[in-house]
Amino acid sequence: MGGREVEESSRSRKVVNLSVRRKWLKTKEKWLVVVGVVLHAVYMLSIFDIYFKSPIVHGMDLVSPRFPAPAKRLVLLVADGLRADKFFESDAAGKFRAPFLRSVIKERGRWGVSHARPPTESRPGHVAIIAGFYEDPSAVTKGWKANPVEFDSVFNRSRHTFSYGSPDIVPIFCAALPHTTWNSYPHDFEDFATDASFLDEWSFDQFQSLMNRSKEDPKLKELLLQDNLVVFLHLLGCDSNGHAHRPFSSIYLNNVAVVDSIAERVYNLLEDYYKDNRTAYIFTADHGMHDKGSHGDGHPSNTDTPLVVWGAGVKHPKPISSSSHGDGHSDCGTRFVDDHMHDTPTPKEWGLHGIERVDVNQADITPLMSTLLGLPCPVNSVGSLPLDYIDMKKTDEVEAVLANTKQVLNQFVRKSQTKEATSLYFKPFKPLGHYSSLLDQIEDHISNGDYEAARKLSENLRDLALQGLHYFQTYDWLMLMTVIILGYIGWMTYIVLHVLQSYTSLVGDILTKEQADHRTDNTKKVQLCGCLFLGLLSIILFIEQSPPLYHAYTTMTVFLWTQISSEYRFIKALWKQLHGREINYFTKVVAACAVSVFILEYLVNSFTERKLYTWCFLTVGVIAFLYLFKSIPWRSGIPFFVCGACWFLSVFTLMPAEIPDNNNLVIWSGVMIILIGAAGRFLDQHTEENKFWLAICNSDAKKSKFPMLFQLQALLVGLSSVMVSISTSHRTENQELHVWHQIITWSIAGPSMVLPLFSANGLLSRLTSIFLGFAPTFLLLSIGYEAVFYGAFALVLMAWILFENTLIYSSKVKRLSSSFNNMEDNAIVDGRYLQLSDIRIPLTFMVLFNVAFFGTGNFASIASFEISSVYRFITVFSPFLMAALLIFKLFIPFLLVICVFSAITKLNRLPRLGCYFLVILFSDVMTMHFFFLVQNTGSWMEIGNSISHFGIMSAQVVFVLLLFALTNVYTKDICIGSVERSSRKAI
Repeated sequence: MGGREVEESSRSRKVVNLSVRRKWLKTKEKWLVVVGVVLHAVYMLSIFDIYFKSPIVHGMDLVSPRFPAPAKRLVLLVADGLRADKFFESDAAGKFRAPFLRSVIKERGRWGVSHARPPTESRPGHVAIIAGFYEDPSAVTKGWKANPVEFDSVFNRSRHTFSYGSPDIVPIFCAALPHTTWNSYPHDFEDFATDASFLDEWSFDQFQSLMNRSKEDPKLKELLLQDNLVVFLHLLGCDSNGHAHRPFSSIYLNNVAVVDSIAERVYNLLEDYYKDNRTAYIFTADHGMHDKGSHGDGHPSNTDTPLVVWGAGVKHPKPISSSSHGDGHSDCGTRFVDDHMHDTPTPKEWGLHGIERVDVNQADITPLMSTLLGLPCPVNSVGSLPLDYIDMKKTDEVEAVLANTKQVLNQFVRKSQTKEATSLYFKPFKPLGHYSSLLDQIEDHISNGDYEAARKLSENLRDLALQGLHYFQTYDWLMLMTVIILGYIGWMTYIVLHVLQSYTSLVGDILTKEQADHRTDNTKKVQLCGCLFLGLLSIILFIEQSPPLYHAYTTMTVFLWTQISSEYRFIKALWKQLHGREINYFTKVVAACAVSVFILEYLVNSFTERKLYTWCFLTVGVIAFLYLFKSIPWRSGIPFFVCGACWFLSVFTLMPAEIPDNNNLVIWSGVMIILIGAAGRFLDQHTEENKFWLAICNSDAKKSKFPMLFQLQALLVGLSSVMVSISTSHRTENQELHVWHQIITWSIAGPSMVLPLFSANGLLSRLTSIFLGFAPTFLLLSIGYEAVFYGAFALVLMAWILFENTLIYSSKVKRLSSSFNNMEDNAIVDGRYLQLSDIRIPLTFMVLFNVAFFGTGNFASIASFEISSVYRFITVFSPFLMAALLIFKLFIPFLLVICVFSAITKLNRLPRLGCYFLVILFSDVMTMHFFFLVQNTGSWMEIGNSISHFGIMSAQVVFVLLLFALTNVYTKDICIGSVERSSRKAI
């Protein structure tokens, strides 16, 4: 009796301890999820402190020029969207489109190509021309709509500016400027259905009207006779016509002649008015135009714009010198901001190979304008004065270059002083440690008449100052990136420790005893040390006047590593446990890690190259076929089905990301979906004797509450195809959709998603019902091949289930079934311990989850949001409802993946939360890579995509968890066939 009582007492203690441990595990995992959400939210903001900090600084003194102004007034003509080749080349008849400006190039001025830096958009382009700096990366916080930081411009420095043109450009520079006269046409004028050259004529007419009024208005005339005047005409016609009709259209090419005519009329008007030859003229463009009618990226058709300068203070044409080697460039060694090769010969089609061409960076136009007017250069400019355009004496040339150098140097000095004032340990930019002595040398050269040496030294100093500006712009990068990366590594390390502690049997009872004896005291000591270290870092950051987010980054990182350090006894015991293992075990671990990293890096590259998924599924199809063919009888058909499903899905990532309309494909996809559902139902009911299907079939499961459920779901899929056909015919005939049509559409979509809850709870029957349940909604929101993708994707998910089911009953995996026997001794509520081979499941999930992102487009791009796909539900513009429908359509494939993932964890008796933490671990490996791929230069689309890729991966800790919670409604009661019964069948 005594022995029995002891045994029962021991058993009851074990049950109590197990209950306590399970409760502790549940609490810890809730806490871990909260930490993960906070950490990813905070670290996601870090890219704005690292990559998107404004380079603009204030508080610099103006550099007054020490040379006489070559011109009293300057005219800036900007032909928006005019690309260089269409301006310079001749038409089919051999005539040139811009005869006046061509005569200027040949007879009285200088010319070249102005190289814009991406993003090649109107606002950044005009800011570069007029203010002298490129796109402020912090403009991302304003949705690229405006410059978030106030800046200086040539207009600010002028005595008065007259400006006419687009309402999107002119107000940027003139709205807050007191000494300006400006006007812009209404937005309604920008009609893509018409020839937009009338907008250019409007700008000229406004200026001509001003000049005519001055004859009757003494005050206006007095103003016009002042010096340091700027006239800015923004000519939008080429841009609008390029977007609407493409840059090779007759309308666009005729617009080139229009802007040339306006340049001629402005020139004649001002020369007749002033008759003093003291007016300088600059004709250029803010960006070019791609053949597709778009702009924004770094393609040469977008970055190469014409530049023609003539008038007061401008050199005359110069024949090509022998040093140019016949290529027409004055300086082929210059590196331009668009990173293209520009030492190629001037195209023969331009007909200008005999005249020297002087290319510039777009921001160089700002110091050029300031120098021609004898004005201080805008304090935020980073442009370099192009001397080959300016006709000045040697002394004045050197003074102009020196003024340009001092203006750039002032920005460097200001940034250096600001950083030094707040840094405990300041690291100066060493090449400019003694910049004042360099300035003294330049002054000495000027005093001694050695102007060439003074000019070269000034240019070198300017280049060093530009490098110094970049140095201080990225000054905090190393510290911030180190903190963020240590934080990510700490988070992933802690996840690994948690999974090993909670979901594996590596350490066993020895560790449990050690932890019980020493955990509390040592944990407190470690946490105290962590708090002291964090306090020290916070004091340092406070003294350095760091932003609040800097404190948040360091707090999260120190907190995580403190938690890891408090687990040092577990890590020590783990090391002892692993140290006794055979070399073969370590080889397997290293191989598993290497394969995992390779797959994750493959997925990172797939974000920019969707075709990689094609190769992935073609390869996986072959490998799975060969493995299954050796493992199970080919008569089962499973090897052929798995291979065929993978190959079928591989086609879709070769399709265009912009989905073309093909409603017949959508209609026939409904038929395909019904056939797939029927096949699933047949297999569910007629494969009881097949050991490879037994666990996923309906034998032990609770039957459907509605015997006709399958027929009802198939009917709803069929009805959705009919509604697609009806809505298409109405749209084709431009007929209005009736209210009853929308009522039927909503009536099909809503109930169809509820019906799977009433299906039988066998794995195959429930998943088939879920597939059919979401199909009507997906079909009704489809416009093309993505409807076929839905069926193909479901087939691959089914292939994944069959593959896993086959592994369970194959001899190689059956030896692992002993892990099912430790259920009564572990704290895992919903499964067995994890093993090394189980990482294939979260890795496969990652691949399929990303295919759901990019299989039918690009979730991170606007291309995936085709608004016509919501017309069957709503025709009146309602942005929030339309956006909700579009996003829900994109979420449906994710829901299928999560449902199948949950089913597979049940099939393998795996802990679902343990697998979730592995998914987050793998996601963060990709997140770290995307952290380094964030761009702050390039087109707005390239910058935006790099941010969205990083954001998508960072958000997966929440995104996947929410989908788990949502799909749990469908998958929580899925029943799996018993291992014992299927083993007896196998025997």
